Amino acid sequence: MGWDLHERVQAYCAGTFRLLPGQHIKTRQEAVDFVNQRGFTFFWPINGVKLPSLWAAVAGNRPVADEHDDPGHITWGWKDELLGGREWYYAKVLRKRSTMISFAVLPCFYALSENYGSPEEDYLTLYEQGRLTLEAKLVYEALLDGGPLDTVALRRATHMNSPSSEGRFNKAIIDLQADFKVLPVGVTDAGAWHYAFAYDILPRRYPELLEQAQAVQENEARRRLAEAYFRSIGAAQLRDLVKLFGWRPPDAERAVQSLVESGVLRRGLEVPDQPGEWMALAELA
Repeated sequence: MGWDLHERVQAYCAGTFRLLPGQHIKTRQEAVDFVNQRGFTFFWPINGVKLPSLWAAVAGNRPVADEHDDPGHITWGWKDELLGGREWYYAKVLRKRSTMISFAVLPCFYALSENYGSPEEDYLTLYEQGRLTLEAKLVYEALLDGGPLDTVALRRATHMNSPSSEGRFNKAIIDLQADFKVLPVGVTDAGAWHYAFAYDILPRRYPELLEQAQAVQENEARRRLAEAYFRSIGAAQLRDLVKLFGWRPPDAERAVQSLVESGVLRRGLEVPDQPGEWMALAELA
């Protein structure tokens, strides 16, 4: 039974990841539809984390190419063209890696973030509690007061434009993206490479999201995100949800159990040579 489940899941993921012949994405609209169907995907495959990626859906199940003229890198242009738009939400979110999120599930992510409806005050509370670095505070304040700003202007505004401060600046930008406080909203020709993201605070770009998220309870948000996750990958272990979303194990357990009780998942499954309890979509188990 274990190997049968494994094979079913592999076949299922070949479809949801768009890896089968004739299923690869060829147009920007197909890419947008793919993200909306899945709920959320990585931009590129991430080692050790099983989740659909736009790269694999376009280029197939192969490593990301180093050559800039590889046909698979058409994804880069689509991503840049749609930054800050309404087709998908793009930022470094899951595992702090480049993530595309459907606007249908974005309120669930925001409801679980450390944002409580007051963009001018929430970050100060986090800073006072030691949960936001000084660099992140400075970046957020610069965007709050003068954004959107490109990376070069933002580093200058925060006095982090020296080579020694690059690591601290990059960490601040990524941390703020992962907590849905800022996001890239465009590409500029600033800097030595004539390519730099412009950033803005999320509430200014998508003000309606605050109200949408307030209507979503945390348990419901986790249940919906967990279901979208299983609809993409077919089967997983509890630790996989914890690793991907950064949830506490008891919270992940509640989300899984809710899906079991509603008949979406079955649990208590085994896969040979892969110890621990597995959960899978009911139709695969």
